[in-house]
Amino acid sequence: MIHGEKAHSCYFSKDAYKNMTTNSNYTDNKELMIIPNAVHTDLYDNKDIIPFDKIEKFFKDNLK
Repeated sequence: MIHGEKAHSCYFSKDAYKNMTTNSNYTDNKELMIIPNAVHTDLYDNKDIIPFDKIEKFFKDNLK
């Protein structure tokens, strides 16, 4: 899950991530990335802040 730190809906991802990982044996393939100083729409097309390298690594590690 990827969310901008300053997005008004950031708590949705934080809550969902907590629900997915609390008391779960399947947490290795879950990650919450909070992008500093980003709002929701920054992650649509602001290529300077989208963490493409982290996204690529996550997919390579978890989609086998």
